[in-house]
Amino acid sequence: MKMSTFCDGMSRRDFVQVGTLGFLGLTLEQFLRTRSAMAQQGLYNKGQELPQRAKSCILVWLAGGPSHIDTFDLKPDAPDQFRGEFKPIDTVVPGVRISEHLPKFAQIMDRVSLVRTMTGPEGEHDRAAQHLLTGHRPLPATNYPSHGSVVTHERGLGTWLPNYIAVPNADRAMGAGYLSKSFDPFAVGGDPASPTFQVRDLYTSGFNLTFDRINRRRELVKQLDERARNIARNEVTAARDAFYAQAYDLVTSRQARDAFEISKEEQPLREKYGPTTLGQGCLLARRLVEAGVAFVTVNSMGIGGTTPLTWDTHQNNFPALKDQLLPQLDNAFTALIQDLDDRKLLDSTLVILTGEFGRTPKINKNAGRDHWPRANSVVLAGGGIKRGLVLGKTDAQAEYPVDRPVSPADLAATMFTLLGIDPHKAEHTNDGRSIKLVADGEAVHELMT
Repeated sequence: MKMSTFCDGMSRRDFVQVGTLGFLGLTLEQFLRTRSAMAQQGLYNKGQELPQRAKSCILVWLAGGPSHIDTFDLKPDAPDQFRGEFKPIDTVVPGVRISEHLPKFAQIMDRVSLVRTMTGPEGEHDRAAQHLLTGHRPLPATNYPSHGSVVTHERGLGTWLPNYIAVPNADRAMGAGYLSKSFDPFAVGGDPASPTFQVRDLYTSGFNLTFDRINRRRELVKQLDERARNIARNEVTAARDAFYAQAYDLVTSRQARDAFEISKEEQPLREKYGPTTLGQGCLLARRLVEAGVAFVTVNSMGIGGTTPLTWDTHQNNFPALKDQLLPQLDNAFTALIQDLDDRKLLDSTLVILTGEFGRTPKINKNAGRDHWPRANSVVLAGGGIKRGLVLGKTDAQAEYPVDRPVSPADLAATMFTLLGIDPHKAEHTNDGRSIKLVADGEAVHELMT
C-alpha cells in the first residue's frame, strides 16, 4: 500500500514545495554562497549559553500524524470503537506496554523515554507541523524558524559539512523562518535506499567533470581573479574567493564525500535498518552526526524516496500500520538507537521521534482515524534524556492528558536546553521585532538526567 498524499489532497511534492521560499532545502551552491556571505559578515559560531549535554540531534519526522493509540498508548480496556485491532505487548521496562507490531521497539524501551501526553491545538497538517517543528503556533505575520535552523544559527553553518541536513528533503515547516535563509537545511535530495544514491550536486559525474577538469577550471578562475585584483579589490571579490574555495573544498573533500557514502556500511547493518527510505535515512543520519553535523532531520515523507511514508490514515488504518508503517518504523528507529548506543554516540546525540499530531481515538466509518492534536506520543533518547522513563498519562480512551501535559513549546525548550541553547533568549526579525526562541514553554526536567 503506497500512500503519497495527505487527506487535504496535497501531494508529497506539493507538501515540500508549498510557499515561495524553496523549502526543499538549500542546494550545494546556495549553501556555499550563503556560508561565504555569513563568514564575510563574521556571523559564525555564536557559542553556547548553557551546558551542552547533546552535541547533535536527529529528528525522525513521521509526516501525516501517527496514531498514538495504536503505537505507544494502547487502551485495551476501551470500547471496541476506540481500542482498535491491535494488542499491547510487554517491553523490557516492567509495566510499560506498546503495540504488538513494534516488537523490536519493545526491546529498546530501556534506552528511551516515552512522553504520552504531547498536546496542542492545531489539527491541520501544515499548521500542526509548524507548531511541532518550531515550538510556536503559526501566525500570519511571523514565520518562525525550525529547531534545526535555530541550532545552526547558534552553532554556525558548518565547515566541510552543513550543520543542518534534511534527508531526503525538507518541508515548509523545516525552514529558517525570520532568520536568514542561510539557515535553511541542506537537502540531500537523493533516496538513500536507492542503489544509485548520490547527494545532489556533490558528485561531478552527472556533469561529466573529472577532478582534473575541476582543477583546470579552478586555475582559470584564479587567473581571471588575479587580473581583476589588479583593477579593484572589494567585498564582492573577497566573498567570491571564499565561495570558490569552500565549493572546491567540499566537492573534493574526502571527509565530506565519505560521510554520505552509505554504501560503505556493512550489509548486515544496512539490512537491520531496513531497505527503505526511512531505514536508510536513519542510517545516513547516524553517519552524519558521527561526522559532526549538528542537526539532521529524517523526513519519512521526503520527496525522492522510493518508499515514502505518510501516517495520515483516515482509511484502512490498521492494515496500513500493520503491513507498512509500523514494520518500517520498528526496523529503522530501533536500529538507529542500538547503533548509536553501540558506537558510544547515543549519550551525545539527542534523538526525537514524532509527527505533527495523533489520531482520533474513535475509529471512523472508513476504518481509519482522523486528526487529533489533543493527545500524541513522542519518543526521546540520548543526549541528556533519561532511559526507561514514561512521562504522562492520558484518559481511558487516549483522548486527553490527565497527568503532565507537554506542549510543542515545552518540547522545543527541552531540545534547546539539552543542546546548550538558552530557550528564552531573544532573536530579531528583519523588521526589528524581538522574539524569544521559546515564548510559552519550559524544559521538561523530568526527562533530563
